[in-house]
Amino acid sequence: MDLIFEQDIKDSFRVSHFTGSENMPPVSQQPAYQRLAYHRILFVQEGSGVIEIDDVRFDLTGNTLFLLSKGQLCRYRGNSTITGYELSFGDCFWEKTPDSASNCKAVLFNNASENQRLSLNNAAISELTFLLQSLLNEFEAKDYVNKLDALAAYLKIIMIKIANINAEAGAGFDNHEKQLYRRFIELVSRRYREMHEVSEYAQELNIPARRLSDICKRCAGKGAKEIINGQIVAEAKRSLQFSSQPVKEIAYQLHFSTPEQFSHFFKKNAMMSPQDYRVRFVNFGR
Repeated sequence: MDLIFEQDIKDSFRVSHFTGSENMPPVSQQPAYQRLAYHRILFVQEGSGVIEIDDVRFDLTGNTLFLLSKGQLCRYRGNSTITGYELSFGDCFWEKTPDSASNCKAVLFNNASENQRLSLNNAAISELTFLLQSLLNEFEAKDYVNKLDALAAYLKIIMIKIANINAEAGAGFDNHEKQLYRRFIELVSRRYREMHEVSEYAQELNIPARRLSDICKRCAGKGAKEIINGQIVAEAKRSLQFSSQPVKEIAYQLHFSTPEQFSHFFKKNAMMSPQDYRVRFVNFGR
C-alpha cells in the first residue's frame, strides 16, 4: 500500500480555494493515502466522487464540512472534484489563538472520527463562506508585522462557529449535558489507551455510568461504550495499517491484558482479526 506524508507548511498554516476539476488539492491526483501532519478543515460547497478517511468512504456532496485530525489518512478516489475551501493548521499555530477557544479544538479534533462529516444549513453555509473567503484574502495579502496574529484570530472565529454548528446538531439536550458530553469526548481522546470502561469515565465526571450512556445517545446517537471502543479500534487500525509492530505490542500499548484479549476485542468490533485486517489493508486498492 502506497503512503505519502504531508509536506511541511510555512508557519504551519494554509488556506486554499478549489474550483472543480481544474483546481483540486495536489494529493487528489495521487492514488496513495496521505498521512496528515496538520489538522484540516475541508468545506465542500460542491463536489463529486469519494474521499476516504482512514478506511471509511464518504461521498463528496455539496454543503458539507469534513474535519480531519493530524495523523489520519486520506485520499480521493476516481475523478473526484471539489469546489470549496481547505484550511490546514498545526498545533503550534493554534497556540497563537486565545486560551478561551481551546475547548473548541479539543471537542472537534481530539476525536475527529466522531465529527468527521458535518452537514450545513443555509445560514452556516453563508457564514462559513464569508469567513473563509475573508481568511483567504488575508492569507494571500502582503506580509506585515502582525499578519499571523490576524490569521489566528480568523481561525479562532471559524473554530467557534464550527463548534456551534456541531453543538446545534445535537439540539434537544440541555447545556449541562452538552458540557458533560464534551468533557467525556476530551477524556476519551486523552485516556482511551488505559481507560476502556464506561464506569471509569463516569467516575471521572462524577456521574452514574447509565447517565453518561444516556447523554451520549442523545448527543451522538450512540452509547458511551461504542464511542470508547471506536477510539480504541481507530488507533488499533492505524497501528496495524502503517506500522510493523507485532500484534502483541499493539495490544499492550492499548492496555489489553493479553494479545488474545485484544484480538477478541478487535474481531468483535472490526468483524475480522487483527492479522486479517493488516493483510486486507496492505492489499486494499491494488
